[in-house]
Formats: sequence, C-alpha cells, structure tokens
Amino acid sequence: MKNVFGNNITVTLFGESHGEQIGAVLDGIAPGIEIDMEFICKQLELRKPQGKISTQRVETDEPHIVSGVFEGKTTGTPICILFENSNTKSKDYSKTKNLMRPGHADFTAIEKYHGFADYRGGGHFSGRITTPIVAVGAILIKALQNKGIYIGSHIQKCGPIKDRGFEDYASDIAELNNKIFPVLDKKAAEEMHGLMVSAAEEGDSVGGVLETVVTGIPSGVGEPWFDSMESMLAHALFSVPAVKGVEFGEGFHFADMKGSEANDAFEVKDGKVVTKTNHNGGINGGITNGMPIRFQTVVKPTASIYKKQETVNIETMENEILQIHGRHDPAIIPRARVVVDSMTAIVLADMLAVRFGTDWLLGEN
Repeated sequence: MKNVFGNNITVTLFGESHGEQIGAVLDGIAPGIEIDMEFICKQLELRKPQGKISTQRVETDEPHIVSGVFEGKTTGTPICILFENSNTKSKDYSKTKNLMRPGHADFTAIEKYHGFADYRGGGHFSGRITTPIVAVGAILIKALQNKGIYIGSHIQKCGPIKDRGFEDYASDIAELNNKIFPVLDKKAAEEMHGLMVSAAEEGDSVGGVLETVVTGIPSGVGEPWFDSMESMLAHALFSVPAVKGVEFGEGFHFADMKGSEANDAFEVKDGKVVTKTNHNGGINGGITNGMPIRFQTVVKPTASIYKKQETVNIETMENEILQIHGRHDPAIIPRARVVVDSMTAIVLADMLAVRFGTDWLLGEN
C-alpha cells in the first residue's frame, strides 16, 4: 500500500476526496530554494474547475505549508503542504455506495482494502488528490526553470478535433503555461470547448490526448534499464487518474516507419552534438540526448457520467441499473494538463538529483 514516489527526491500523497484535509510531503529537496507562493497559486488556478466543462465543486485550494520552509526558502527538511476540503456533498454518494460505478475504482478498492476504504467522492482514488501534486510540482517547476528547463503541454486531440503541433518551443510553452484552456490553435480551442459542452449537455463525457515537451534538459540523465527516463516518466504519468496510455516521440507511429525514417541523424551545431530530427523524443537507451523530451498522454473520458449504466450491487450481489448524481467533469483533460506538467517536474527533479546531486537545483543556470 505505497503512496510514495521517487528515489532522491520523494513525494508522499495522503488524504481522501471528502476527508478533512489532503496533502503531500516533498522530501529530499535541497535547502535554499525559493518558494514562490504566487506561482504555486497560479498553477493551482490552472487545475481549478472552469464553467460548463468542469465539475461544480469549487474549493479554495489555499496551500498551507506547515514544515520545511523558513523565511521563504526551503530548509532541506520535508515540506508538508495541506489543503482543506470544505465544499463536499457526501450524501450524493451514500445512496449508491454499494453500486459499483463503471470505470471507477469502487470494486478494486473493495478488493484491496476489504471494504474499509472511504468511498465518498472516490476517496483516495479521486482526482481531488492531484491538488497537492500540483502544489509540489509548482515548487519543482520553478526550480527547474531557474536551471533553464521548461515544461509545456497542450491538448493535442479531443475526439476528432486536433490542435496544431509545437512550432517555436519557447513561445508556445510560455503561451500554454498562461492559458486555462491549453490549446494553441484558436479555432481548435473553440471546437474542443464546444465538444465538451455538448458532452455535458448529453450527460456524457469526452477524453483526449495531451502532448508534452520539455526543453533545456541536459544529456546523460536516466538509466539504461529499470530507471530509464521513459520508464520513470511513464510510472508517474500512469499514476494520474484517467491516464490510460503514454507514448514517447513518434510512439505507436513507429510501427508505420522504416529504420531509415525513424532514426534521428546526428550533426554538430554551434559546438554541440544534436539530432536533425527528434522522432525518439529526446531519449535514446533510456537516457536523455539533450534534445527536447516529447511524449503524449492519453486521458480517458471522465468515468462519472449521468447516463444510466449497468452495474452490480456488491452487497446483494445482484445486477442493477445505476444513475449517478453529484458534481463531475464532462472533460477532465484541460485540468489534467497541469497535473501532467507537475508529475513531469517531479520525475525530472528526482532524476537530475540522482545524476548530479540534490544541490544541483540550487541557484540559476
């Protein structure tokens, strides 16, 4: 029953969706790193519900840092961040607690925790628990930026609608990190938003694909086998609720290519070894090659929908029809963007600490 991720820099998650508080502990981070509360709150805003395409449950999400920070900087001891849950409606779940919601972890939670898990709002499995991930991620994103490393994600695809790809990494990442709805093309953004609203009106939901790019990452980070850059990122990304697929570079499109097309030719440019293309997403042999890391994350349609569904009553062991109530997102992918960015930062900070030591994040690049 593990809730800790990382090797040198670790994150521990705790709390339930309708519990009194949720939070995280960030351990292993170097002393002397500046804590920018304004930036943490800005990142948390990117995760908050937005209008008709999100749940109507809105929390203040004010972070309370209760340890590990003194006079605005990290002390080197564990940082504990807490958030209060105040806008809960637990009665929405009590009526259907024995009905296993399709697509949710209700049944698997009962199997693992023998019926003792908090079922309200999904409990410990809830997307609500991504709030402290974003807060912890914000600390590390800022530290990485001070070392010249930048992370940006956009909704590459939602249903049949596609966004344009990254063109100028620096400007596109800067633009995305200031957008609540992370889509680069204006027309695509309008069409995706309309699709999400339509799904909400139908009592249904939609998913999509996020594309993430990391620039400024040095070469030589990662291990050749079990702690490869791909495997560690995939480990973290698959921990995000609703993520069902991750691919790096061309991913599954490699199946349609020949080796002569898939290989990235090398050249010397401005005194550095670079590749002319980046089909492999900045990683060879599990180790970064200095090119931008690029990967895609598939986010499934939100499991909580208002349509009638077939299920079972786990108490009576009879088949039943379920129609859920409560407050749910018809599309979680816009809010998932900052969670993916945060998870990426957690992995990168940890792997950079393994490669260069925990003090590497100190100071400017």
